[in-house]
Amino acid sequence: MKINDDIYYIGANDEKIDLFEGQYKVQNGMSYNSYLIKDEKNVLFDTVDKSVTDVWLKKLEKALNGKNLDYLIISHLEPDHSYNIGLLAKKYPDMKIVGNAMTFKILPNYFEDIELESRKVEVKEGDILNIGKHSLKFYMAPMVHWPEVMFTYEETEKILFSADAFGKFGAIKDGEKWLEEARRFYVGIVGKYGPQVQTVLKKVQGLNIKMICPLHGFVLKENLIFYFEKYAKWSSYEPEEEGIVIACSSIHGNTLEAGRYLESYLKTLKKKVCFIDLTREDFSYALSKAFQYDKLVLMSSSYNAGVFPPMEQFLNNLKTRNYQKRKVAIVENGSWAPSAGKTMKSILQEMKDIDIVEPIITIESTVKDKTKTELEELAKSI
Repeated sequence: MKINDDIYYIGANDEKIDLFEGQYKVQNGMSYNSYLIKDEKNVLFDTVDKSVTDVWLKKLEKALNGKNLDYLIISHLEPDHSYNIGLLAKKYPDMKIVGNAMTFKILPNYFEDIELESRKVEVKEGDILNIGKHSLKFYMAPMVHWPEVMFTYEETEKILFSADAFGKFGAIKDGEKWLEEARRFYVGIVGKYGPQVQTVLKKVQGLNIKMICPLHGFVLKENLIFYFEKYAKWSSYEPEEEGIVIACSSIHGNTLEAGRYLESYLKTLKKKVCFIDLTREDFSYALSKAFQYDKLVLMSSSYNAGVFPPMEQFLNNLKTRNYQKRKVAIVENGSWAPSAGKTMKSILQEMKDIDIVEPIITIESTVKDKTKTELEELAKSI
């Protein structure tokens, strides 16, 4: 597929995959993107995952139409983008490999048989590679989300090749939306590295960008300021909007009943509410919603003198992604020695800028009139 006269999209969809990186549910599959610029020198941006090698290779050969491949630019070395580097090195023995110092430090871990000294073109921040009428300028983007990541700006067509940034879960299909799956992708995969994202956004914010070509998801061509604003918001850990997420972890259903009562009461107050059953919802969806809204209510059963594992896992996932700048309320349940509240609070206190609503509400086994009154007061206080 042509992006314009000289630039081709040669990625492919994997619609059979159910888990990306072995942990993120992808009900709509996954796309692996690769791009080719045809000029005096032919340049390929990244390879693809092993699951779509055959489709991708046929597209590459068709686009090259018998011509040689002169350069391979490695934006990101994770195997879903680098799996076929060895194949290309054998198929195109004169092909140069473009990367930065960290690229070439990591590359032998995957491809120890590639002879790099005669092939490698090591670039630094701001270096330019001229390939004819197109010029490629490189911007280092370490820890977005691996240390070797780099962006490339094509100066003639004003295209930003952005590695995993601005990508999303899901195969590329007609009608596919960006925001929900892009947020889930960002929070799950990049979310820990907000400061690093902020740094690279500042590097490219002055560029005249007419198109963004990420390594996952569709090419972004319109209203680009929207995508940059979302990334600026997400990477600063600011909530996108006002709303309340109720994250519930229930063993026998009593805590779940309390959570549903709180949800219903909040709706009578005309509040935007998102209810998540942590025992059933995929963790990445739960994380995405927690980052989207400005308030969070944690509701969990006590378990083994601590907190029920689905809640503990949820909180630890928030912590590892630097969750912050939120108001959080706590509701625990326990029949003889409630412990969930103390455990949840201790994990929250390890996070930055979390406003914990006091007091912690304790449910004694089942939902009673007293419980409902306390939940109503909690609803009003947040």
